[in-house]
Amino acid sequence: MTSRHFLTLLDFSPKELKQLITRASELRTMQNNGVIYEPFKSKVLGMIFEKSSTRTRVSFESAMIQSGGGAIFLSSKDTQLGRGEPVADSAKVLSRMVDIIMIRTFEHEKLETFARNSSVPVINALTDSYHPCQLLADMQTYHEHRGDISGKTVTWVGDGNNMCHSYINAARQFDFHLNIACPAGFEPNAKLVQDNKDRVSLFRSPKEAVEQSSLVVTDVWASMGQESEQDQRVNAFSGYQVNSDLMSLAEKDALFMHCLPAHRGEEVSEELMEATDSVVWDEAENRLHAQKALLEMLLGTWTPHS
Repeated sequence: MTSRHFLTLLDFSPKELKQLITRASELRTMQNNGVIYEPFKSKVLGMIFEKSSTRTRVSFESAMIQSGGGAIFLSSKDTQLGRGEPVADSAKVLSRMVDIIMIRTFEHEKLETFARNSSVPVINALTDSYHPCQLLADMQTYHEHRGDISGKTVTWVGDGNNMCHSYINAARQFDFHLNIACPAGFEPNAKLVQDNKDRVSLFRSPKEAVEQSSLVVTDVWASMGQESEQDQRVNAFSGYQVNSDLMSLAEKDALFMHCLPAHRGEEVSEELMEATDSVVWDEAENRLHAQKALLEMLLGTWTPHS
């Protein structure tokens, strides 16, 4: 039997994604009520990290431990992957020893190669192209605070990066319209925008983009691997900070999200991080619960209602 993978949001149907975030909220309630629930007993998650992490590692590792299973941290410094072993060979070996694998790496193609050669499910924990696990948490958080996001307008302010790409996929899968405000030269993948042109609008002005938005999202201006471009990007993104003044142009009850870590005073103001319309801490916590639901689905320990 071929294993099912989660490499982008498009690997699950819209119905499955909605069921998954509903399940994630159920798991959050169970956790907060002290319910002991261990569906992953004797299950092992292999965690391959070629990019550094805080939330991704802690959320996945905690998800496995709290659910009765275990997790193994593997960095490129400590494995044969870092010494030139072919990705396909590593996938064939590791998938014979663990029950599920998550990978945080640079090239999306490397993830796809690994998944093709793995006999167990593979999860994209971030590549340069997509970050679908974060979108599960974001959609869960919006649903918990405001209900169904279908038909709403969401605005992305900043770089057309992996998070922006996953928001484009989310617009398609969760049925909302996405406004993207970015400076020239920092647009998201043109083909991805074209393929979703009925759901995506590009803007140069953040003020125009946030009008009538129910959710405003941003990310750091220089992602991992782009540190040498920091000064150039700070100049390019001048005027793209999300702050209370910008949020005041959105819908009255609009929410603000950021996948973190945040560079306070750059892409987001200090005061907005702690404002009442900011849900970044719930958003961060929900990485744990959304990923538990994802692990359940891929490991077959929970089946959504038909």
